Amino acid sequence: MMSFLSVRELFLSRHKNGSSFTLHVPELDLYSGQTLAVVGQSGCGKSTLTDILALILKPDRAEKFVMRDGSREKDLFAATAGQQAEIRGTDIGYVLQSGGLFPFLSVQENIMLPGKLAGMSHAELKNRSAELAAAMGIDDQLAKKPQFLSGGQRQRVAIARALVHRPKLVLADEPTAAVDFVSAEDICRLLKKTVAENNAALLIVSHDRALMHKHADCEVTFSLERNDGRVTSTLVRV
Repeated sequence: MMSFLSVRELFLSRHKNGSSFTLHVPELDLYSGQTLAVVGQSGCGKSTLTDILALILKPDRAEKFVMRDGSREKDLFAATAGQQAEIRGTDIGYVLQSGGLFPFLSVQENIMLPGKLAGMSHAELKNRSAELAAAMGIDDQLAKKPQFLSGGQRQRVAIARALVHRPKLVLADEPTAAVDFVSAEDICRLLKKTVAENNAALLIVSHDRALMHKHADCEVTFSLERNDGRVTSTLVRV
């Protein structure tokens, strides 16, 4: 089975006040229809990895960093800024840890935004946003501004927004961190169900190992090595 996203020997280093942090991804493959969990302690590089896969951060080097679209292969490391922006807008859905909703837009307008940027028609977007809102249990909140929603409702809006343009890769950074256990279970089920319907790959970053054991198809974590102010965090399979 061919992977949708494939990474080999990827590195990103950061230096600050005489110390350094290096993220090392020896090998990572994501498959369409698969849910991969990234678990680990704070500061190990979970969100950094997600930002790299979302094409927000550019790695220092990578032997291989590609996304496959049918028989075509997109070299994400060699892509220009413009090409990366196009890939982000069409192929990637990102659920930010903070939610990242725009307070001046309604719930429905927030959900529709990525679709607008991807060139979807207004009629299609209205239908798609209403369908996703119903699936997320927030269809009665579409006219409200985000500040009038609960934390769990805002997270559901963020998920619907990430899925509206039917991306092939969905990245969710701690999507259940701000909700209770029951809501966390619901969010994981909804994410997996909606992603499966589009045959997309799903990567969830979480500190909740028990929840990920239950919902993920496979898990990865990080092995940390410290030496004289230098920290190297290496991705490993659980």
